Amino acid sequence: MRVLVVGATGGSGRAAVTALVRAGHEVTAMSRHAAAMTGPRVRGVDGDATDTATVDALVAGQDAVVVTLGISEDPLAVRLRGPRRTAPDVRSRGTAAVVDAMRRHGVRRLVVQTSYGVGSSASRLPVLMRVLFAVLLAPQIADTRRQARLVHASGLDWVEVQPVNLTDDDVAVPALVADDDRTASMKVARRQVGQVLADAVERDDLVGRVLAVSHDPRVRAAAG
Repeated sequence: MRVLVVGATGGSGRAAVTALVRAGHEVTAMSRHAAAMTGPRVRGVDGDATDTATVDALVAGQDAVVVTLGISEDPLAVRLRGPRRTAPDVRSRGTAAVVDAMRRHGVRRLVVQTSYGVGSSASRLPVLMRVLFAVLLAPQIADTRRQARLVHASGLDWVEVQPVNLTDDDVAVPALVADDDRTASMKVARRQVGQVLADAVERDDLVGRVLAVSHDPRVRAAAG
């Protein structure tokens, strides 16, 4: 399959590109600084996800799109003065541009990474995370909620992936993936999330589902 990854230089985006290539897909990796990602079965393209013309041109000819947009700057600095390098509503604006382009070009499969705690999973957040969401991350979470609503109303074959707290741990075992908000812990490695995103590109049984993604320590212990 030909797959476009929007937000490809973030941790989850890079992991998704790696997993997609490993599965044999042809990947177009797009972000503001993605040109260096070009390699076997990967074409890196510099572009802004909120630029509708750029997104439209890249979506054309694809079989699926994976969206891993976010703000990588320090959360406290972003809360106090806003992001310096990224649009504050990059998640919803970028996803809206992708959805519009997919409709125009007849591309059906859309896989979008949001965040655990958006939608029905909010009631399962630990108290500390609820405080962080309400105080430190409030504008970003509000934009993620808008993003999720756009995905659900898109009319496309969508899959929403909700990872818990992301880490850079080198974890090779599969994540726990649940469509009923269950989690095994409140952390998950970006490498694990990347694999879930890549799997969702191909699996028809996941269409229309919201997937909570977490690391199961018991699996790690068994694998070790």
